Amino acid sequence: MDRKRETRVGNKYSIVLLGIVLLCFIGCKKEEQKPVLEEELAIIEEPEEVLEFGFNLNDFIVKRDTIKKGDSFGEILERNKVGYPAIFQIAEKAKDTFDIRRLQVGKPYTLLCSKDSLEMPKCFIYQPSLEEYVVINFNDSIHAYTSRKPIKYVEKTATGVITNNISETLEEQGLSPRLAYKMADEIYAWTIDFRRLQKGDRFKVIYTDKYIDDTIYTGVHNIKAAYFEHNKEPFYAFEFETDSVKGIVDYFNEEAKNLRRAFLKAPVKFSRISSRYNLKRRIAVYGYRVRPHRGTDFAAPIGTPIMATANGTVTESKRRGGNGNYVKIRHNATYTTQYLHMSRRKAKVGEFVKQGDIIGWVGMTGNTGGPHVCYRFWKNGKEVDPFKQKLPEAKPISDSLKVEYLDFIKPIKYKLDNIFFKPEIKEDQPEQTIITQANS
Repeated sequence: MDRKRETRVGNKYSIVLLGIVLLCFIGCKKEEQKPVLEEELAIIEEPEEVLEFGFNLNDFIVKRDTIKKGDSFGEILERNKVGYPAIFQIAEKAKDTFDIRRLQVGKPYTLLCSKDSLEMPKCFIYQPSLEEYVVINFNDSIHAYTSRKPIKYVEKTATGVITNNISETLEEQGLSPRLAYKMADEIYAWTIDFRRLQKGDRFKVIYTDKYIDDTIYTGVHNIKAAYFEHNKEPFYAFEFETDSVKGIVDYFNEEAKNLRRAFLKAPVKFSRISSRYNLKRRIAVYGYRVRPHRGTDFAAPIGTPIMATANGTVTESKRRGGNGNYVKIRHNATYTTQYLHMSRRKAKVGEFVKQGDIIGWVGMTGNTGGPHVCYRFWKNGKEVDPFKQKLPEAKPISDSLKVEYLDFIKPIKYKLDNIFFKPEIKEDQPEQTIITQANS
């Protein structure tokens, strides 16, 4: 009886074992029917390209640094095992594109080196600004060129209700304070006194932010349109180019009326006011004695063009004492302006200049602690604060341009009118739109 049971159990295990063998055999046959490809055995993923300055950085050993005090183009290459005969040859070939003596302390540079044990430099890249870069390539032949990183402009909208001041309102929303500066000093300077805003005043703007290489945020680029409700009175503003040759841009209301006056708001573009007209100014360096400041200082980089703020005739163009290089313009029997601390002067005595013409460039000549232009303003022979004067209105837009302008602002005004203040915001309202991408 036990023997029969053992036989049945043994048979049972034999059947199971036979089944396993058959399954393995069938599995092996199936594997044999589908040959394994060599790529499936070893898949080697190529690294993604890292593109910058027009090069795939994976092809090089990349060395980044900044220009130090005492550094020169030759010393940088010599430290990286390039001999002086080769350095001289590279500098000679590159001089028509870039003067290697113009390297500025603190500016970044990149060396692209061979991907071997020698790590020999093949290319030198210098960045004088966030956008611009200079390439001196000496890999095979020597050639140099300048280029710019790709720029992207992103259109955005913002709204706000004044509770205290506009800067505080923007800060609460995490918005750039440059929006306040642009509205106060560029758009509504002659229309709204931003020092006297009322609680409940409100605004909405369509503006663009600027990005370099998709990732580097450089700030507010421009305000395309704005609506400001001050003391329950609406003020529209639309950006419009009136002179494409000189690049003059003005802001007009919904009826094509110019928001500025006969004088430009500032003699330089993209600047900030670093010191206002102040007859009671005290300076620590002079023991806090009263040292009246009869001008308005606009800070700007050295070399920034200085423009005539209105049409007129140049009466002075020279260098003198603390004023440094300056130009003085008589606009009419009432108004005269002066522009101090220029690096160079362009306008000559007796020359008639138009509003927006370049008369010189920002510098640090005379008594100055930093690059800026001191803008002085005379009315009836007396120096005054231009921002507190009731100046004549600017020349109205021409009839031909007016038709073009009114057509131009129609879709912009429609979009502006359909931006809702926070309590009115609709769920489907878009927050931002990428509007353009450029390499310049």
